[in-house]
Amino acid sequence: MVLTSRDPLPFRPCRIVVAGTSGSGKTTLATRISAVSGLPHTEIDSLFHGPDWTERPEFMADVRALVSEPGWVTEWQYTRARPLLAAAADLLVWLDLPYRVTLTRVVRRTVRRRVRRQQLWNGNVEPPLRTFLSDPDHIVRWPIRTRHMLEDRVPAALAANPHLVGVHLRSGADVEAWLEKLARSRGGLVEHGDD
Repeated sequence: MVLTSRDPLPFRPCRIVVAGTSGSGKTTLATRISAVSGLPHTEIDSLFHGPDWTERPEFMADVRALVSEPGWVTEWQYTRARPLLAAAADLLVWLDLPYRVTLTRVVRRTVRRRVRRQQLWNGNVEPPLRTFLSDPDHIVRWPIRTRHMLEDRVPAALAANPHLVGVHLRSGADVEAWLEKLARSRGGLVEHGDD
């Protein structure tokens, strides 16, 4: 089942993943869902990134621990984690914003983080901007290469997990309308899995 921002949720979700390309606002939306729902948010990047942008050896164990909890919100990222997250989640929110919006956000965020030397997960900082030219996986090049990736992955995850409800949001207005609906409905929905 795939809903839009206009459709009511059939139940109160307890385990929510937020999908989207780089710059779509996954972490921002996950944080806002957490605030509205009272569910804890775990930023999946913080579980993945170790020093020097390497994968933490504990990453998958941490993901398994996260999904074993009764309620949570996180981002739907990382190839190895996506199947586990989709199988455990009851709601997948797909941020499918226009490419010009997401690319602009990535560029602004990357420049801001680099200029400020903002420390991210485990002390990492964005690499020098010149690495855009030499690193094929540079954070600004990544959304260019992967902008159509979720067009197949989200429907496939929903098909493979019949219990999983999808919400497809295509604009900032959709996001705001859906969050408002989620906030208004918190008291009137039955928790997923309740009789």
